[in-house]
Amino acid sequence: MIAQFLIVALLPLLLAVAAAWDLASFTIPNLLQGLLLAAFLVFAMAAGFTPAELGAHALAGLIGLAAGFALFARGLIGGGDAKLFTMAALWFGFHDLLSYALLVSLFGGALTLSLLTMRQVPLPAALARQDWILRLHDEKAGIPYGVALAAAAFYLLPYSAIFQMAAAA
Repeated sequence: MIAQFLIVALLPLLLAVAAAWDLASFTIPNLLQGLLLAAFLVFAMAAGFTPAELGAHALAGLIGLAAGFALFARGLIGGGDAKLFTMAALWFGFHDLLSYALLVSLFGGALTLSLLTMRQVPLPAALARQDWILRLHDEKAGIPYGVALAAAAFYLLPYSAIFQMAAAA
């Protein structure tokens, strides 16, 4: 029951909060990363992970960390995005890591093209009064990649190995 709650409710909630926070402020608080880590550890216990399974998920997270910070070092994503990718890699493990990375790329590309296109169009007066929309519309602003990270996770989650583990727990 705990594993199902974490997969169906808490994980999506934390990802949605991270995406919304990134959209509104171009930041993702470290507290959310910590909650994702703590929730994963509880999930691993509730789903009955073996030490080998836990180690494999941890290694996937480390690979996600290396990939995320390589992108961060090149200025392609923010530090919060790199950490959120790490947490998602930890959750999805090796079984779904490549699928997740591909989906992140697709959703991220769509998000980037949409924002770049939107930034070429003047904002309606009603929207121009919202600070977060003005930041999002600013041509010098980055891309809130946390939105793509969360969207990819939402899309993949029902088909993932961890979803099946939760159903079996």
